[in-house]
Amino acid sequence: MNYYIITGTSRGVGKALAESLLEQETNFVIGVSRNCTLTHPRYRHQPLDFSDIAGVEHNLHKVFLPFEDAQRLVLVNNAGVVGEIGYMGQSQNEHFEFVFDVNVIVPAMFMNLFLQSYQHKTNCEKMILNISSGAGKSPKDGWAAYCASKAALDMLSQTAQVEQEKLGTGVRIYSVAPGVIDTDMQEQIRGAHPGQFSSLQYFKDLKANGQLASPEAAAAKLVQLMENPALAKGVVCSVRDF
Repeated sequence: MNYYIITGTSRGVGKALAESLLEQETNFVIGVSRNCTLTHPRYRHQPLDFSDIAGVEHNLHKVFLPFEDAQRLVLVNNAGVVGEIGYMGQSQNEHFEFVFDVNVIVPAMFMNLFLQSYQHKTNCEKMILNISSGAGKSPKDGWAAYCASKAALDMLSQTAQVEQEKLGTGVRIYSVAPGVIDTDMQEQIRGAHPGQFSSLQYFKDLKANGQLASPEAAAAKLVQLMENPALAKGVVCSVRDF
């Protein structure tokens, strides 16, 4: 059996990815999010609120079970938030804590326990996909916390891959920018105040011109990478590469 642990499965790319994987009888999905919107005999839901770090830490053991029959084990850190859009110096400090908790701290905790649990498991393919963003490489005004958090996720992935190579575990780690997708996050972005985000019209035009990828299309690209890791041009990559 192939086991996929996916965060943020209640909607968007996470839900589309889970639904796509469940089409194959050899796949089992463990979804981790606040709400459960999927029902399937090969789907198990673990409710967690990623803004509650203590709650996540106390319940992580419920996610990473032994999975003795695993032929493939994949962690997809998909859940993420853009947070409050606004300039530094005009934001609440709690905003930065929230964004980094959800986008960096929780994914790091998931990666850490995944590796503790499975890195030495033999006869099993092991992979971590962290869903990053082009914003981690290109600064955008109003997105300081989001851009910085995705840059941190990219470096976290690269460092972890170096470590796994030195340990010889065979774990493959990728930080993948999925492109601009038609999700609730994009709706939030389009609702930003123009004085706090100079690219607002660009994102409105993407929606108006039908240039946003569907969650299903983005999920299909992620499945491609899982099936053929050679498509990636490095640890930090983009779906545009394949």
